[in-house]
Order: sequence, then structure tokens, then C-alpha cells
Amino acid sequence: MSVAPLLELKNVGCYKQKGQPIFTDVNLKVNEGDIVVLQGKSGSGKSTLLKCIAHLNTYEGEVQYRGQTPQSYGIPKFRTQVLYVPQRPSLLPGSPRDFLKAVSTFSVYKHASATAKAASSLSQSVGLSSSEPVVDAHEAFAVAESWGIQKELWDRSWANLSGGEAQRIVLAIAVGLGTAEVLLLDEPTSALDSETSLKVEKHLVAEVKSPDSKLKAIVWITHSPEQGERVGTRFIRITSGGVREENVDPGV
Repeated sequence: MSVAPLLELKNVGCYKQKGQPIFTDVNLKVNEGDIVVLQGKSGSGKSTLLKCIAHLNTYEGEVQYRGQTPQSYGIPKFRTQVLYVPQRPSLLPGSPRDFLKAVSTFSVYKHASATAKAASSLSQSVGLSSSEPVVDAHEAFAVAESWGIQKELWDRSWANLSGGEAQRIVLAIAVGLGTAEVLLLDEPTSALDSETSLKVEKHLVAEVKSPDSKLKAIVWITHSPEQGERVGTRFIRITSGGVREENVDPGV
């Protein structure tokens, strides 16, 4: 009996409001240990595809996680297992510490307040399946600190954080959740310098490789061929007619 892929897309398509296709017929299997580098021209739908996988965009076709659709698995629970991290976190009210507290006390997502639902793409992705806090705050703080985030930044308003600071903090929270088996990363280091970017890359790659880690795979958008070569185990190019796998990273 064959084992279902960790994540599978079957004939997934997404369309603009006027019916024009952004992409169609996307078929993809993601297995444990994969770091899939998603490439394509600007406007080809890379970010849209990640949002479709996370069930944040309307799409045709089917997405399965361990052989089940988001609906049959339960969308709130699905979003804790397949977690989307946006490139540019929306401006949130309060501070990162406030956000971490809010995330750690969410119950089932459908019962969250309208404000919490709309706060950011990441908070939309977090739909905890019980009322018990599951976020390891200490882990999030430790990860962020290893990426150069000082503790006082957690109490600074989001509006007063740089793009790189906000990016690292949101990613540290996503890792610190300790629930995701798949991370969907939309240019997670685009606002970072090369040294800090390398630290983030090494941490995430090590997480996927570690037998003790909950994280089993990443789908990673990057416009840097060098980064793709460092982190990727597979390379997928998206076009309007679907995706194709490439043996080596050919650049974007």
C-alpha cells in the first residue's frame, strides 16, 4: 500500500475576477524532507499558489494534506499544519508580544473575532484546534534572538519595526508555534542582509533535516538563484499552464 504524499496538488487552477487564468493544471507532490524552491516570472502566480495551498484563495482542483482535503481535515487544524508566512506581514495592532499572546490563546479559528481574522495573512493561517495555548513563546524568542532580534523589539509597535525585523519576528513565531509540518514561505528573507539571511536559511534547513523536528517540508519562493541553490532539494517552475520540475536551479 503506497503512502500518501505529505502534500499534494491535483489540477489546481486559479483565475482572475474576469475569468482569465493566473495558472491552471498545477499538479505537485511534496514529500517529507523536501524543500521545494518555487520559481517563475513576476506575476506568474507564485504567491497566489501558496495562498491556494493554505486555503486563503479560491481555487479549482484539489489540495490534499496526508491524503485529506482541508475541508475533511478541518480548515482551522489544516492551517496549523500547513502554515503560510507572507513576505510582508501586514501592519498589526499592538506589538509582536501582543500578537504572540493572541495567537497562543486562539481557539478554533472560526470562533476568533473579526479583528483577529483580519489582522494579517499569518493570523489567518493560524487556526488552533483547542483552547489550550500551543505556542512555545520561549522557543519563538530564542529563534528570533538567534536571528538578531533583541528582546526589546517584541514590545515595539509593528509600525515602528523595520521590514527585516518584522519579517524575522513573524517567521520566528511561525517556527515557534511548533505545529506546522509544512511551511509555505513567500520570500522570507527578502528584507534581510546576506549574513542574517544565511542564519535563517541554515536554521530552517536544519529543522527539516532533524528527525526530532515537527517541520517536515518547505515550499519556498525566492528570487535569489544563490539562495535557491543553498536551500533547495527540488526546483519547480510555475507558468500559466501548470508547473514543471527542473533538475537543477536554473535561476529565475
